[in-house]
Parts: sequence; C-alpha cells; structure tokens
Amino acid sequence: MSYDRTKPYNQLPLLPPPDEMIMTLDVMQAMSNANRALAELKGLARKLPNQSMLVNTIALREAKASTEIENIFTTDDDLYKALSGNESGLTANAKEVMRYRQALWTGFSTIQAEKAVSNDLLIAIYQQIKELNDGFRPPFTEVVIRRKGSDLPGGTVVYTPPRGEGLLDEKLDNLIDYMNDDERYPYDPLIKLAVAHYQFEAIHPFRDGNGRTGRILNILLLVHKNLLEIPILYLSSYIIENKDDYYALLNNVTTRNKWDEWLLYMFRCVEKTSLFTISRINEIDALFSRTYEIVSARLPHIRKEVIEKIFEQPYVSPRALLSREIRSLNTAKKYLSQLTSLGIMTPRKLGKEILYINLDLFNLLSET
Repeated sequence: MSYDRTKPYNQLPLLPPPDEMIMTLDVMQAMSNANRALAELKGLARKLPNQSMLVNTIALREAKASTEIENIFTTDDDLYKALSGNESGLTANAKEVMRYRQALWTGFSTIQAEKAVSNDLLIAIYQQIKELNDGFRPPFTEVVIRRKGSDLPGGTVVYTPPRGEGLLDEKLDNLIDYMNDDERYPYDPLIKLAVAHYQFEAIHPFRDGNGRTGRILNILLLVHKNLLEIPILYLSSYIIENKDDYYALLNNVTTRNKWDEWLLYMFRCVEKTSLFTISRINEIDALFSRTYEIVSARLPHIRKEVIEKIFEQPYVSPRALLSREIRSLNTAKKYLSQLTSLGIMTPRKLGKEILYINLDLFNLLSET
C-alpha cells in the first residue's frame, strides 16, 4: 500500500530500522563527533562546584525554545520574574513555558528513580505540559497534523498518525522496549535517541503536546543512557534555527525511509548544541568568578553561597537568600543592597515587592 498523508499511517514499521539504513560511514562519523562533544559537556558540568547554577538557567532556556517551536512565545523577563516567585500578571504563554520546565524536572526525577522510560512517565510529562488529566489518545480519535508553510495552503494535512484498536499499544510497547532494552537492541545511545524521537513523533500518542513531550524525552534519554548527569543540553535551539529541515527530514523517513539523513541531522543537533552549552557554561563560570573576586575584596562578609544564589537565575528576591546562615530578611535585603552599590545587582519594583536582577547574567542568558 502506497503512503497517503491523509490516511492513518498504520503501516508505521516497528523498531529497529534495518541496519543498512542507519549504519553508514557518514552516520558513524557524525555520531562519533556528537559523542565526543557530549563527553566534554558532561565532564565540564561535573567540575563545577554548584551545578544548580546551570540547571535552573539552561533548563529554562530549553523550555522557552521548545515552546517557541510550537509558536508559543514569551519574554525572558516574564520567565525570570516567575522563577523568583513573582507570578503576578504572568502571561498564558509564560505559564506554558513554566509548565514545560516543571515537566522536564518531573521526568528527570522519575528517570533517576526508576532507571527506565515507561508509558506512565510519558503520560506524566504530557499531563504537566498540557495541564490535563487524560492520557494516550483513544484508538479512533481522528488526529491529524497540519502545518503551514510558504509552499503549503493554510491547514494542509501533512501527516496522519496511526489509528485503530491495539495499534497504539503495540507501537508504544515496541518503542519503550527499544529505548530500555540494550541487550536486545544493542545500539549506540545516540542512534536510539534519533530513532526513538522519530518514532515517538510518528506514533503521536497524545491529542496535543507531542512535540514538547518528545523533546523532553530526548533529554531524559541522554540522562538514562548516562551521556549526561543533569539535563543541561539545549537541544531545541538547533531545531528552531533549522526548523524546516527538521520537519522535512522527519517526513523523508516516513515517505522514503531516509534514516541516514535524519540521523545526521540529529547528531549535528547534539554536537552543535553541546558545543554551544560548553561555551555558555564557560561564560557563566567566568562571570561568576569575576563577581566572586569583586565581592570577596569589597564585601568579604558576604559568603560564596550568596553569590551562587544570585547566579541560579537572574532575578532574586530577598526571601530567596534565606538559609541557615542568613535567617533574617533584613540581612538578606542589606546584602542585596550592598551588591547593588557595587553595580552587581539592579533593583526592580514589581507591585509591592522589590526584586533584584543580576543584569550581566540576564544579558548573557538572553543571547541566542
């Protein structure tokens, strides 16, 4: 039966794809480059004294970029204010980004505890992203994917996912086994990442939110396969910059079995975003070191933990500084005021509250 984008793709093959379609010389070289960059990123992150500086900031950038792929746009300002605890006047789009970030953390905690990908994990991620309580779409739900583009009339159907009794269960069970069982499917983790991402998007198990769920799954697989220890790879940035290629290459796997081109795309994505993240970590670390030197020389009573706190995210409230060492809100306010006098922090009034912004960090993270 020939492929028809307007009819359910019930003939979607089970995994794995034939080796001759995925194990080419070009694919192996690109995979090696991506693995090398990932190993450098993992090692660099491990050396940092406080990884929370990366986790909060870079994970939020991923959340923002992933939602932008779905044409959900928000400002850095809104997001960082929300992270500081101030959600007054937060836009609907900003709330969507925050839900994505929370879903990523839910997935990360689960994968660490259970050491496996499961249907329950996928559903939990989807439910947090969409703020719904349902699960996989019913067997005969008439879901189609429509995409607008310069060469497509508005609302054109570009793909119709599998539909029918037992089909979703069969294909999802196969996908879960492929990701988890490294004895039965002894492929490099990056091959599994690329293949599983295509298969998840092709199965399209939810009514909505599949793209964002799938991109969180990418990060979780890297952690699950021990290529990363914390979710800091900013994958969605590359997809935004190469969005047309992303959708075209997904479609080429479906229509022409062009697995090699898709794998090359995904490995370039991993390599380039790993190198980008390495650069960003070095910039954050250098800024932190310069700031710490200034504070140590001018305000030696302010401990290193305070400097780390103002680098966890650009906006901070006095309350966020409270700890075993800083138990008084007045002390926290005094420290932030002193950091302001050095030009390190800038106060901003939001309603009745005053937040403090680490402007150099904010500007650094706002760069693409």
